[in-house]
Amino acid sequence: MNASELVKVLKERLGSERFDWDFDRQNNRLRLTNKATGKGMELSLPPLLAKYEQKKDKAIDEAVYTIDETFSAMEREAAEGFDATGRIYPVIRSTSFPVKSKDGHPFVTCDHTAETRIFYALDLGKTYRLVDETMLENLGMTEQQLKESARFRVRQLPTGAKKDEVAGNVFYFVNNNDGYDASRILNEPFLKEMEEKIEGDMTVSVPHQDVLIIGDIRNETGYDVLAQLTMHYFTVGTVPVTSLSFIYENGELEPIFILAKNRPVRKEEKE
Repeated sequence: MNASELVKVLKERLGSERFDWDFDRQNNRLRLTNKATGKGMELSLPPLLAKYEQKKDKAIDEAVYTIDETFSAMEREAAEGFDATGRIYPVIRSTSFPVKSKDGHPFVTCDHTAETRIFYALDLGKTYRLVDETMLENLGMTEQQLKESARFRVRQLPTGAKKDEVAGNVFYFVNNNDGYDASRILNEPFLKEMEEKIEGDMTVSVPHQDVLIIGDIRNETGYDVLAQLTMHYFTVGTVPVTSLSFIYENGELEPIFILAKNRPVRKEEKE
């Protein structure tokens, strides 16, 4: 499947009447604008084509679902306005993620690590919208209130984890598929609770937004396993964050590079 064929399939699935379609063939980008609200979103087609090679029709199903839910949320927002009560959450993104909306409005953000940045989202049910500075007045919140609300809400999210043992090492996977799995990295009481279980080195990984991996690394093989795990999840994730992992120590997260068949190297040591 090529980009033109993909656009044709999306039109068939989503309906050409609902949107204005602007296909930039030179850059393989698609701009969809909702005729009812005038709001739009832009898709980069190469990543979706790559997922299609792996997942076939399932990749198309996921894209159609995401697009449809996003625009449905925009339509509800236009009709009903904002209601932020209990609906603000932090989301983790790579530091390379754009810090402005498509309209050029700065998102509300907060520094996190050298690899990650905190954004804030208004939960809309099956999707969410990243909060930009122009939304604060409509939300009836200051930036500080927004961040405090998000910090409180992330601690209310369930933290059940699936446990797996590989070559004498233990890995815990938080995977609720609620859009905020990676956000659990901001739940400090949860991290401290997990730290009490750890016998070796404690690592924390957020390869994409829908998984948090906590490692109990008890031997060097564990680091090799961790590197393979994070790269796999980073590659298949809908919203990749970082393939690097973090050492959790004294309440701090420190990015590490994992050298195959060798010890982990802390970022400043590498530099």
